Amino acid sequence: MTSSDKLKDRARTLLTDFKGDQYAFGVDVLAETGKFAAEFGKSALVVANRSAWLVPVLDTVLDSLCLHGVKLAGNSVVLGAAPNAPCEDVYRITTCILQFKPDCLVAVGGGSTIDAVKAANVLASLGKWEPEIDSYFGTGLVTEALAKHGVSLLPIIAVETAAGSGAHLTKYSNITDPVAGQKKLIIDDAIVPERAVFDYLVTKSMPLPTTLDGAFDGIGHCLEVFYGTSEAKYDLASEIAEVGIELIVANTERVASHPSDESTREALGLATDIGGYAIIVGGTNGAHLTSFSLVDIASHGRAVAIMNPYYTVFFAPAVQQQLRIVGDIYKRYGLIDCDLAELSGRELGIAVAGGMINLSRKVGFPTTLGELPGFSNEHIERAISAAKNPQLEMKLKNMPVPLDASMVEEYMRPLLIAAKSGDFSLIKNIE
Repeated sequence: MTSSDKLKDRARTLLTDFKGDQYAFGVDVLAETGKFAAEFGKSALVVANRSAWLVPVLDTVLDSLCLHGVKLAGNSVVLGAAPNAPCEDVYRITTCILQFKPDCLVAVGGGSTIDAVKAANVLASLGKWEPEIDSYFGTGLVTEALAKHGVSLLPIIAVETAAGSGAHLTKYSNITDPVAGQKKLIIDDAIVPERAVFDYLVTKSMPLPTTLDGAFDGIGHCLEVFYGTSEAKYDLASEIAEVGIELIVANTERVASHPSDESTREALGLATDIGGYAIIVGGTNGAHLTSFSLVDIASHGRAVAIMNPYYTVFFAPAVQQQLRIVGDIYKRYGLIDCDLAELSGRELGIAVAGGMINLSRKVGFPTTLGELPGFSNEHIERAISAAKNPQLEMKLKNMPVPLDASMVEEYMRPLLIAAKSGDFSLIKNIE
């Protein structure tokens, strides 16, 4: 058995331990959708985009529903969400749920459509009391409202089509206000899809840029959770990070040059699912927080890929053990050429950050904010303001060197300026 096969086996074991029989993942599993939906009733509202590459997937899902006696609520498929799940798509999907009154929801798509369905489900159940989605941004507010009003959400079957976000497995819903150019977050166990399906080979027809975005988002999930993990969860977070990050580092360049290779697609699917597991075990922090303020100029995965090296240098004194594990992975694949055993503290962080940047460069990703078309100092101001917003404070608290709003100017501003130019020397560490 090759080292790649061993990594895949470790990933499958982790995912089975995580989701059990509530998740159908692997190859040729789309037909499980109908079986899952039939557990919850006779009608399903199907939400999906109509991209050409998604049509065969959607057809298989619809055939599966029919085979298991589940009818299409409203007699047609509801259009999914645009990238980054704009709030207007959430309200539109909410209206369809209220109009057609399905027994369950089937979200077919990437993270944006699945996140929009999660949020729409919340509004359809709770909107008579609090009709604005902004009321539910934060942690645990949906569960609190459901208990207060004695109602429940509809079951969701999430059919993932893009390796990256982990939206089909997690308690997160990322929603964007396009006018403000700001993404916000619902974090709540109540919105975790009851069932999930992901056929990894579906991703072969994805555009390559979307594939790469998802891969770097998956690294971010594993990495940020590992950096900020508690002592009690360290062993599990370490196992997740080792498996997930190595599978992605080993296969990202390969998928760029051989996008139809099925083994590579399976590896990235498993790895990014492991990233989804990571954000159930812990929470993302710095890079994800900043990415929320870059939605108008960068895809989520690119924003996360740019920011994680700079946060790595900032966190370095507090995450030495994690950096040695992560650094060994990047070194093993030729992305770091120095002797990591000779380094410690900030210098170790800079070396590991350099490995991350090397991987980004090899696939043509930008490595500084200044390289993003449309970037301006206004994005730095927006990110600073978001970091002070109580609705996003969980990201500050998840950091291995936790910040509060009063510390943002002193420490986050220089980090963002460093990310603009690529100059690590501008980053201030907390003594």
